[in-house]
Amino acid sequence: MIFRITILILLASTLGKSQDIFSAARNNDVKLLQHYINQRTSVDTTDQRGSTPLIIAVYNHQADAARILLEAKANPNKQDLMGNTALMGICFRGYTDMAALLIQNHTDVNQVNYNGASALIFAATFGHTEIVKLLLKAGANKALTDNTGKTALQHAQLQQNEAVIALLQ
Repeated sequence: MIFRITILILLASTLGKSQDIFSAARNNDVKLLQHYINQRTSVDTTDQRGSTPLIIAVYNHQADAARILLEAKANPNKQDLMGNTALMGICFRGYTDMAALLIQNHTDVNQVNYNGASALIFAATFGHTEIVKLLLKAGANKALTDNTGKTALQHAQLQQNEAVIALLQ
């Protein structure tokens, strides 16, 4: 009896640490993610910021969680409350492997946020050369401008990102 109570307490404390699908995505808790998917929890549900579990997983560089969510048909183009997608988040962070994973799963490389910024603009601004290469190969539009009227090239020039400038000229 004491053994069962101990197991129940340990299980409850474990679930308390990863109490929802967002925590599971953030912590790469694939077993708990699979539990939520099996319970038919929407993989495109949003938190108070409008982030989906996929946005959270890729932003925190949790590849296993991201793969499971994509296999469960998470929408890679879903936007948060600022209009940012999972791809935009990782173009800010610089995770090339995550960019490749999202591109392989049919993310829209030309989608823009509510400021008109595309993933290419993010990657160019922050000097993520390898991601810029991936985006261009996937068909990213170099001519897109954000709400300030600047292209990815102009953002790269402002940041003096020479390698990115060379790719975008």
